[in-house]
Amino acid sequence: MKKYLNVQNGYNKSELKEIATIIKNGGLVLFPTETVYGIGTNGLDADAVNRLFHVKKRNKKNPINLLVSSMSMIEEITQDISPLEYKLMEAFFPGPFTIILKRKKMIPDIVTANSNFVGIRMPDCNIVKELVESANVPIAAPSANISGKLSGTKLTDVISQFSNTLDFVIDGGESKIGMESTIVKIIDNIPHILRPGFITPKQIESIAGKVILENENNIILPSSNMKHYQSDIKSILIYSDDNQKMMNHIIDLSQKYKNPAILCCMENLEFYITKSCNKSVIPIASKSNLEDYAKNLFSSLHMVSSFSPDVILIEGVKKDGLGIAIMNRLIHVCDGNCIEI
Repeated sequence: MKKYLNVQNGYNKSELKEIATIIKNGGLVLFPTETVYGIGTNGLDADAVNRLFHVKKRNKKNPINLLVSSMSMIEEITQDISPLEYKLMEAFFPGPFTIILKRKKMIPDIVTANSNFVGIRMPDCNIVKELVESANVPIAAPSANISGKLSGTKLTDVISQFSNTLDFVIDGGESKIGMESTIVKIIDNIPHILRPGFITPKQIESIAGKVILENENNIILPSSNMKHYQSDIKSILIYSDDNQKMMNHIIDLSQKYKNPAILCCMENLEFYITKSCNKSVIPIASKSNLEDYAKNLFSSLHMVSSFSPDVILIEGVKKDGLGIAIMNRLIHVCDGNCIEI
């Protein structure tokens, strides 16, 4: 049986049914979602999930979210859902939104890191929806990267990490959103954002009336003190409300390295090309379009890493709206190596 399917120009539903059977039987499948690429298996099969942890080199203290296709599936695997939780799911499902709910015992302990709660997401991606529906089980699906490394929005950015450890690979082209989901848990009837993502605090506030954005230092998620999205190359995040000041500082920093690379917004590209001679300069997107910024972020990081620079100097963005999630990812990429001017 073949182990690869390209669905960029369409697909036959019978082919997805065959792949769904692989998942249901405990196989590991790499597939696209609207956020980033994921690796999935049967979320009710403890042995399959254990294999998933092993392949990703993931800490077993870090739980895995489950992908579902319907509210009825959510109600089969979770319990004691509050009116506010229902309201948020109605507003943001399907989409880049994960909500932490109280699990039923049918979900293996390994999925939840032995907690009583599980992250639930309903993707806005027909491929994943059909895989879940055909498998008729929730799919345990972390991002398709070795734990701690960069997520991927293109198959080519992540496939080399997994050698022959996967049972099937689906190539869906570039992810539509490119930013992982927002993770929310209701505490005392207030949504707490445990990981910022594509759904912004203001969007959640418009539904719930109040929202709390947890500080990076608050250890609420089991993975809060673990490394995520890190580049293999030394990276420095630089931000200032004064754009010219930020650009000047990046140029000054670049003089200290033999082969620096710069990631910037489209508007600043010409300045860096003029000032930095032969240094690698990669524009992410226009700073006026943070949706494109989020979509292109990981692919830009993969691209610039392929140039093997000795440092990556990255422009920051204003921490507002989607900028909150973008800065969260960049802070992780740089392992906290950040300069605010």
